[in-house]
Amino acid sequence: MQIKLGFIGCGNMATAIINGAVSSEFIAGENIFVYDIDSEKTGFLHDKHGVNVCDSAESVTENTDVTVLAVKPQVFPTVLPQIKDVVLEKGTAIVSIGAGKTLNYIGSFLDDDAKIVRVMPNINAKVGASMSGVCKNKNVNDNLLEFVKDLCRSFGDVIELEEDMFPLFGVIAGCSPAYSFMFIDSMAREAVKNGMNKKDALKICAQAVLGSAKTILEDEDANSWALINSVCSPGGTTIEGIAVLEQEGFDQTVMNAVKASLEKDKKL
Repeated sequence: MQIKLGFIGCGNMATAIINGAVSSEFIAGENIFVYDIDSEKTGFLHDKHGVNVCDSAESVTENTDVTVLAVKPQVFPTVLPQIKDVVLEKGTAIVSIGAGKTLNYIGSFLDDDAKIVRVMPNINAKVGASMSGVCKNKNVNDNLLEFVKDLCRSFGDVIELEEDMFPLFGVIAGCSPAYSFMFIDSMAREAVKNGMNKKDALKICAQAVLGSAKTILEDEDANSWALINSVCSPGGTTIEGIAVLEQEGFDQTVMNAVKASLEKDKKL
């Protein structure tokens, strides 16, 4: 039996997830049910993927086996009570992509028997390259968890974590794209200073970073410093640049950025 998948909220992240899920043929649009207060968003998804547009959050939950809660976290106290009775009666599993809201918090609006999964994707879901974290409560069985993981794989990759690792995951997976964009742009701007146009410079730098990441991901035993050393010829250009990065505190600056983001997360 084909699992029916629902989305309450059709913002940028939900749209990216649906795009990935349908484009990868993980699920057909006809098996997806969506609701959003903005009818333009649901209309767009209906026209593009043939999803079913519902007239309420409750209707999404009634028609699906798994419902993704894709509204802003501050809306949870409004939406969760609306769908509580349906969730309990039908046994619909809830997948939350809301940052900072724990399994216990979500469960407090539902019931002790509710099946709840947390997923934390990142902005790269828009290009099918998200790194998502996933955790579950005690009511979620292996089959349901694997379905959610496969959904995540349809728009990137996924790792299962203990929930207490989610704040750290949110920093190194959620904030790091911005750090990476800044690194790429910094290299490109120096290339512009030396006569290259920005578009070409960005493409070159971005592809170089993409390839470097791919090199690490495709070798389970990859050692980052061994890879650095493999690029550094004695007396060459790369080691000259590495020496400057070390002198200017590049690694410590990055570590401090991660620390600052994590400290901010604790205060939210």
